Formats: sequence, structure tokens, C-alpha cells
Amino acid sequence: MLSPGQQIELEIEKPAAGGRMIARHEGQVVLVLGAIPGERVLARVDKADRQLAFASTVEIRRPSPDRREPFVDPLCGGCLFAHVEYARQPILKADIIRDAFARLGRIALPSFDVAPSPEHGYRMRGRLYVRDGAIGFFREGTHALCDAAATCLLTQAAVARAAACAQALLSDGCGVDSVVVTEDLPGDSRALHVEVRGAARVDGARLEELVAALALAGCSVRSDGGRLAAGDPSVSDPLDALTHGRASQGRLRRRAESFFQANRFLLPALVSAVMDAVPSTGPVIDLYAGVGLFAVSLAALGRSGIVAVEGEPSSGADLAENASQFPGAVRVFTESVERFLADVARQPAGTLIVDPPRTGISRAAMSSVGSYGARRIVYVSCDPATMARDARRLVDAGYSLETFQAFDLFPNTPHVESVGVFDHV
Repeated sequence: MLSPGQQIELEIEKPAAGGRMIARHEGQVVLVLGAIPGERVLARVDKADRQLAFASTVEIRRPSPDRREPFVDPLCGGCLFAHVEYARQPILKADIIRDAFARLGRIALPSFDVAPSPEHGYRMRGRLYVRDGAIGFFREGTHALCDAAATCLLTQAAVARAAACAQALLSDGCGVDSVVVTEDLPGDSRALHVEVRGAARVDGARLEELVAALALAGCSVRSDGGRLAAGDPSVSDPLDALTHGRASQGRLRRRAESFFQANRFLLPALVSAVMDAVPSTGPVIDLYAGVGLFAVSLAALGRSGIVAVEGEPSSGADLAENASQFPGAVRVFTESVERFLADVARQPAGTLIVDPPRTGISRAAMSSVGSYGARRIVYVSCDPATMARDARRLVDAGYSLETFQAFDLFPNTPHVESVGVFDHV
């Protein structure tokens, strides 16, 4: 059996979910960090048991033509594929998706490509952590900080504003834990949300000063002592920009606290893919609706009979406000998906849109989804493994996967967004 610290020479076979690559040593599977399929590398074993070993590349013996000098430490958050030429990254992600569906879902996917994205400045939202007076992202698998600006995930302006706000509050004696920054599509407007350790209260006048000095739309602060806001701690985009011009009215607002799909370059294409997958007639239920990206976009196109369900309080409040622009078109339920689905008699069958967290649809919710009787399910996922698992459950419940698309919402990471359309057989 391999042991930690041992160095071994490996032929890299294919990518694995999570960012490592698969190799084998005397029949044992080794998951290797920092390699590319087709390479021969010298790797150091990090940990191992009888079935599986984890290793890190220490020397490239035969490099891939797709290898490049990383522009940043690949272990800094969101950069595990920084050593891979970008043109190869969508190909690797397509391989990861196909493998997950074959192994976990026992489903052969139709032919598809992963839509590419510009690599830098793509994220509209990100959380930066503060430790010992420094601010940045966590390095993979640790709580050690690394330079967020160097990763180029966020715009430089977003990182600079978050850092300046954190430093100002630290100098005031506040125990800042993290800062969430959110921007609009063009990057012209940004808002912050600050998490403070303990019960310390931030002075309201001081927060107003920071909002003005940093040219923020607004900033909110949460501590054990409560929540404080200055300005309007949110950003918004016109729905015509989010829908490739298909919607002629309305805006989508979201606070920095609220979840929102982060890639400014591919977001309109993702929204269009979901809208195209929804039949032109019949009721629509949007589960895990967030701030209403899909539900409110459909309402802006003139659809009615839409139900949107979101259990997280901040996102749910933004969803309700966004839906109010289209009176009568969207009914909002601010409760968990599990609780909503428990009362299946409340809504007629139609189309379900599901965009669950990375962990996928919970077992309780999936039981209800499978028996709900919807004619079509549009599944949006950021994790191939959990989507493949849930796809198998849907197929077993009588659904057939009709179409599949993928979007590289997360360049330089192993993550990828997918949209699968399932019809009841």
C-alpha cells in the first residue's frame, strides 16, 4: 500500500470531479493534484488507504501541450485549473460530466459542449475572509488566506472596495470575519455585506461615511448584536440584459447577502437556456428560486401561473420584491422546498425548475419531486456528481433525459453549470 510522503511516477488518465486527475499505481487509483490527462508526472503521496490514494504533482516528466505557467497559486480559492490552458478546460469539464453520469447515474449523455467564458473578472459575487488583519480567499482545504486580487475572479475594484471596508472597520475595533461583495453585470455598481464576530455594533454614521468614501450602493453589517445598513446594500440589472433582450421591462435586484449566479458573461445564456426549456403554456414552479432569476425573467416575458419557492430569508425577500413588479404573475413562497413539496395538493402539475445547492436535491425533496407528476423538470446544477445522482432518481421515477447543456460559469476551477431537461415518459 502507498504511504504518505512516498514519491511515485504516474501516467495521468482522465479528470475526476473535484479538480484532481486519475492515475493508477500497481492497480491502485491515485487522485493527483496539479496534473493534466496525458502527462507523466512525479507525484508525492499525501494520504492513502487500500482503495484510494491522494497525491500532488512535484515534477512534470512529460508535459501536456495544454500546460501553462499558472498566473496564480493554483491552491488559492477558485484556481485549481490555473495550470491548464483555458481552451482545454471546457473539454476536461465535459469529460467530468460524462464520467459522473455514466458512473453515478448509469446514463449516457447526448453529445454536448461546455460553453466557454472569459477567465478574468467573471464573478459578480464573492466572499472574502478576514484573519489577523489580512483579507483574501482561503487556500484549498485550509483556513490560510491567499491574495484574492491575484486570482482575477473578481474585478480589481470589487476586491479593493472589500479590502478597504474591512480595514476601516478593523481600525475601529470591529472583529470582521468576512466581507461579501456583489456587483451588477457591467461592474458599475457594487454593494457589500460584512459579517462581524461577537456582539460589536458598528456606528451608523461611520458606515454612511464608508459607503460614500468607497462609492458603494450600500453596505450591511451583521453581528450578534443585530443588523445595520447604510445606503441600499443591493445591486440590480435590467431584465433585458439578463435575458439577451427578450424581456422589455423590469429589473432584478439582489442584496449582497443573497445568493446569485455569479458569472456575468454567461448568465444571459444560462437564463435563455432555462426559458427555452420551459413550455409556452402551463403552470411553472421554480424551486430553490433564489432572488427570482428564472421565475421573474419568465414573468417579464408575459408568463403567468408561476410559483417561486425560496427558503433563505435574504434571497426570499429579494424574490418577493422582484416578483412584485409583475402583479399576479408570480406567487412567492418563502419556505423550504421540502415544506412546500409536502403539500403536493396545493399546486397543479406542470413544469418544475430546480436549481438546488451543490449538495443537490435532498432525499426528502426528491421523493416529492419524483412523485409530483410534473410533465417536465428543468434541472440546473453546479455539481455533476449530485446532478448525476439525482438524474438517476428521476429516471427511476419515470422521467427521460431529453436535452443537456453545460456552461463554464467557473473558469479555472473544476466546477461547471449544467441544464438538463427531463420529460415524464
